[in-house]
Amino acid sequence: MDSKTANIDPHPAKQLCTRALGPLRVTAVSFGCMNLSHVYGGRPDRESARVVLHKALDAGYTMLDTATLYAAGDNEALIGETLKGRRGEYVLASKCGLKIIEGKRFCDSSPEGIRRACEESLKRLQTDVIDLYYLHRLDRSVPIEESIGALARLIEEGKIRGIGLSEMSAQTLRRAHAVHPIAAMQSEYSLWTRNVEIAVLDACKELGVAFVAFSPLARAYLTGKLRDIDALEAGDFRKTSPRFLGEDWQANLKLLEPMAAIASEVGCTMSQLALAWILAQGDHVIALPGTTKIDHLIENAGAADVRLDADTVRRIGEIINQNTVHGPRYTPAQQSDIDTEEFAS
Repeated sequence: MDSKTANIDPHPAKQLCTRALGPLRVTAVSFGCMNLSHVYGGRPDRESARVVLHKALDAGYTMLDTATLYAAGDNEALIGETLKGRRGEYVLASKCGLKIIEGKRFCDSSPEGIRRACEESLKRLQTDVIDLYYLHRLDRSVPIEESIGALARLIEEGKIRGIGLSEMSAQTLRRAHAVHPIAAMQSEYSLWTRNVEIAVLDACKELGVAFVAFSPLARAYLTGKLRDIDALEAGDFRKTSPRFLGEDWQANLKLLEPMAAIASEVGCTMSQLALAWILAQGDHVIALPGTTKIDHLIENAGAADVRLDADTVRRIGEIINQNTVHGPRYTPAQQSDIDTEEFAS
């Protein structure tokens, strides 16, 4: 724990900064639950994960985000069994369209697949309605219009309240929005993954769609606390992610030095600086960090109170961007179901 984190109030006031999400309002910094049971190493035991979820609500987070994919549905089950008594305190977001069968990942956004996934998620989440239901990825075998039509029928039936898309292009967003209003687009967005700046961010603003940035801390890179990739547990996603490997990782670490200097100048932690930069990209942007640690949970919430002037936002963006980062975002196999626009190579 660095000195700035150590000075954070362990009992903070509720987050006051909120942003529109369809007809709802949620905290500008909301909570991604994936880390509690999926992808990364060092996952907490179930009781510890339950404590984190309760602390997230206590700290004022008002949107929790999960998915059918995460731990093959167990992440949803964790939320359902832990927070069924506090369901009225938060906006619940989940995702369909990606699932794991016998250890392999499959995409299914057919109307039948969507309905089946929703019914199963409702049972795991122990709720009657999911506030925001995303298509997790573009299913290239099903026209987006058919998938959105199926989701619209779930709204009519009261099973979901809003429709979201994840990792999709501005063109796909416009096609979907023409069928039914889209409440949110969720895609990876951080200083080192800037693809949504090509077209998606502007399309969301134009259409009145909230943009939800997942991995806004670049999978802990932007916290400045992750240094030794070899120390990560076997099975951790980052051990196969190009930007975290070999010479690319060493080069990317050097970019953090000027970031640390600006954080000190602003008077916040590096994590808070990176999240504040995300929030400065537009009032339709919501940051969605995830963590398994209470002190990081509180630290991230504090980013909503960090104000950056235009010059600081510019300086930060010039240090880390698609031209200065070393290594691709994903391997070719991992990139295959991503619809978001790509920068010219």
